[in-house]
Amino acid sequence: MSQNVLEQVYTTIREGIADAVVAAGLAAREDLPEFVLEVPRDKSHGDLATNAAMQLTKLARKNPRQIAEAILEHLDHNKASILSADIAGPGFINFRLDRAYLYPVIGQVQLAGENYGRAESTGKRVEIEFVSANPTGNLHLGHARGAAVGDALCNVLDFAGNEVTREYYINDAGAQVNNLAKSIEARYRQQLGQQAELPEDGYHGEDIIGFARELSAERGDTLLAMTDEERFAFFKAYGLERELGKIKRDLERFRVPFDLWYSETSLYEKGLVTQALDALREKGQVYEEEGATWLNTTAYGDDKNRVLIKNDGSYTYLTPDVAYHRDKYGRGYDTMINIWGADHHGYIPRMKAAMEALGNDPNKLVVLIAQMVSLFQNGEKVKMSKRTGKAVTMEDLMDEVGVDAIRYFFTMRSMDSHLDFDMDLAVSTSNENPVYYVQYAHARICSILRQAQEQGVALLSLDQVELPRLTSEHEYDLMLKLAEFPQEIRQSAEQHAPHRLVRYVYELASQLHSYYRAERAITEDAAQTQARLALLDAVRTVIANTLRLIGVSAPDRM
Repeated sequence: MSQNVLEQVYTTIREGIADAVVAAGLAAREDLPEFVLEVPRDKSHGDLATNAAMQLTKLARKNPRQIAEAILEHLDHNKASILSADIAGPGFINFRLDRAYLYPVIGQVQLAGENYGRAESTGKRVEIEFVSANPTGNLHLGHARGAAVGDALCNVLDFAGNEVTREYYINDAGAQVNNLAKSIEARYRQQLGQQAELPEDGYHGEDIIGFARELSAERGDTLLAMTDEERFAFFKAYGLERELGKIKRDLERFRVPFDLWYSETSLYEKGLVTQALDALREKGQVYEEEGATWLNTTAYGDDKNRVLIKNDGSYTYLTPDVAYHRDKYGRGYDTMINIWGADHHGYIPRMKAAMEALGNDPNKLVVLIAQMVSLFQNGEKVKMSKRTGKAVTMEDLMDEVGVDAIRYFFTMRSMDSHLDFDMDLAVSTSNENPVYYVQYAHARICSILRQAQEQGVALLSLDQVELPRLTSEHEYDLMLKLAEFPQEIRQSAEQHAPHRLVRYVYELASQLHSYYRAERAITEDAAQTQARLALLDAVRTVIANTLRLIGVSAPDRM
C-alpha cells in the first residue's frame, strides 16, 4: 500500500529540513546527523517538532538557536503543508501545518476498509508458539493471558506484513502424561468397585472421575482384559484426547486459532531427539561427568552447564526442548517467538545457549514472558471458583465476564507486567469499563449512521463530499488519530507490544465521545453533514479494525 498521509508529510518535512541544512552550509547531506521529528506532547507547541538544530551543534560549531534560524531561512514552506515554523527553548523548531493534509486519510480508510493499516508483505516468516499448556487439566488464568496476548500479537504481525505461523507445543511424552493415564485407570477401577490407588503425583480432578465414569458405562470391565502395556497405552491416548479436546474447545471459544499442533511424542518417533544430541556431540558441545551427559551452555552465557541425560539414562526436560527448537530453526523462520509463563524466566538463557551451541543465531529466538494475573471481585482477591470451589479456570472466567472483556483487559497491559483483573469493572456497563467505553464508541457511530438513513440522508461517494467543511479542533484530532493507525501497527509489531493498540483504540474512542458531545453530526447544513458522516464512518472502520486485531467484537448496538 502507498504511504499514508502522516508518512508523506513527515518524509517531505524531513527532506525539507535536510535541504535547508545543506543550503545553509551547515553540513553536507552525507554528514547530516540523525534527528527526531515528532508530535509535541503540548499541542500549543505546534503539530510537529524537531531537534535537528541541537543535533548539528558539534558539526556546525554554532549555537543551536543560530542553527535553527539558518534552517528556517532556507526552508521551503511550500514543499510541505507548513503554515508556520518557530524556534523554541534551546533550539527546537516547532511546525504548524495546514491541516488540509489530513483530509485524504478519510479516503484512504474508506478505500482500504478492513485492510486500512495493513502493510505490504515483508517477506519475513514468523513462528509464534504460545499457550502450550500440558494436556493434563484445564487452562488457567496464566494460559488465558498468554492466549489473549499471543493471538493479538499474531494478528498484529500478520497485519504488519509478515507470514505468521501459530503453534501449540503439546507436552504429551513426559511423566505428567503418564500420571494422567495412571490416574484415569485408577478411577476406572474404582468405578468397577475395585481398590485402586492414584499415583503419588496423580490427578484428583472431577474431570478424571468423569472420564472414568464414562468409560465404565461404555466399556464395562473389558479394558481389564488388555495386557498392562496395552491398557496403559489406551488410557494415555484416551486421556490426551479428552484433555486436549477440552483445551481446543476453550481456545476456540476464546477466538484463538492455531495452525500447527506440534506433538512432543513426534520428536521421538522421528528420531529428532537423537539427531539433536548427535549434532551437539559432533560440535563438541557435550561432555560426560558423574555418569550424566552435560551441555556446555556456560560457553554461551548461561550461568551453569545443563544436564541432558541423567545418570539413570533418562532425558531431562531440556533435551526434547532442544530438539524441538532445533526443528523450528530447520523450518527456516526469520523469527521464532515463544510466549512463556512467569516461572520460565530462568529457562531463557539455557535455551538460547543451546541454540547457539548448535550453530544457530540465538537472536532469531525471542522469548516473551507473560506475568501472572490476579482476580478481584467486590474489592477482594478471588482464588476459588464459585462453581467448583477449585482454582478459577479460563472457562470459569469466560462464563463469568465474557470473552470480550477478558481479551481486552488481558491485552491492555504490557505482558511483562503483573495484571490485576477487576471482574466487577469488566462486567459493568459504564464509561469506567474501558472495553464497554470503546465498544460503545463503535455502536454510537452505527446509531448515528442509522439515524441519518432514517432521516433520508443518503451517504454520498467521497468525491462528492466537501471534506474542507471539517474545521473543528475535534475533527482535526480525529483525522490525525486515524492517520496514526498504520504507524501504531508497525510499532506494535516491531516492539511485540499489542497493548499499544489497546491504548490507541481507547484514545480514539475518547476523542469520538468528546466530538459527539461537542458537535452534532446531522445538521441543517447538508454539505457539513456529509463531511461529518464520512469522518464518523472512517472512525467506525478503524475502531472495528483495532478491536478485531485484539480479538474483541465491535457491536452495532448496545
